[in-house]
Amino acid sequence: MMKQAIIPALLLAVGVLIPLLIGENPYITGILITVLMMATLASAWNILGGYAGQYSFGHAAYFGAGAYTTMIILSVSDTNPLVAMAAGVVVAGLIALVTGAIVFRLRGHYFGLASIAVAEIVRLVVLNLEFTGGAQGILLTDVKFYGLDLNSKNPFYYGMLIALVLTLGITALVRRSRTGYYLQAIREDQDAAASLGINLAYHKNKALLISASLTSVVGSLYAVYIRFIDTHAVLDLRLSIEIILTAIIGGVGTLWGPLFGAMLLVPLAEILRSNVLGEALVTHGMVPESSPVGMFLKEHLAHAHVLVYGIITVLCILYLPKGILGLFRRSGK
Repeated sequence: MMKQAIIPALLLAVGVLIPLLIGENPYITGILITVLMMATLASAWNILGGYAGQYSFGHAAYFGAGAYTTMIILSVSDTNPLVAMAAGVVVAGLIALVTGAIVFRLRGHYFGLASIAVAEIVRLVVLNLEFTGGAQGILLTDVKFYGLDLNSKNPFYYGMLIALVLTLGITALVRRSRTGYYLQAIREDQDAAASLGINLAYHKNKALLISASLTSVVGSLYAVYIRFIDTHAVLDLRLSIEIILTAIIGGVGTLWGPLFGAMLLVPLAEILRSNVLGEALVTHGMVPESSPVGMFLKEHLAHAHVLVYGIITVLCILYLPKGILGLFRRSGK
């Protein structure tokens, strides 16, 4: 037990010390916040998708529920952000219960399509309501929280770190509980699990409720962090897909896989968006700037992160079905 706790303790210590080591560096801190956010979202999704085998493509709905609920409350009152966050968890939980009652009647790709439909319904409802800001979104000019300087990124870094630790802790508890074993049985064979007396609907909904609640917490933190949200920022289908890809590439159905996936994909996406790779190849003469390849790298590589995600996903499915974490385990044998 002590040996198993050493690595998590070291990772937590490194996470706490990083802002102190890098100092006031908004750019690096912003990337680290995104890494922590995607790792938390993928870990939350992993409870439903990894352990229960229910590949939901609609988790942006729960992220958006937390974000919108928090922003609406904070924009009309001086409520404590933690209270607004708790309200976001309640709203996301209600959406999850309604969603589960509908989509868990389906299986396989039908379930995936239904989850997309539910998320799209939520997006359209939010888009057409007046108090949500519609297409204009919601802008928050000022947030106060126990005297913290929220103009600095460090409080949000630690907030995301706490959310990640909480999510990983809950995931570990679920995995080792009776519910976790039931979820894994459902993932392997739903009919066999039902024949053993496992209540499929109850345990699926339980996993969805936990997953949605944790996802909404991250949505609330993100909303207060950027202070402006709209449906494109927090309810887009691409967010759901990125969450799934992070879990799959890191190692779906594992505790640490989502963190590994986020540590790979977020910096990679930033490198591609900033076109550091393309400029470096052209600057060092490895690719002529006037050549077709050079022109492509200079003009289009910044928009190719989704393509790269797709290529990495295909390679993982073909050669690393257990993700990056599976590769480390294999090399450690």
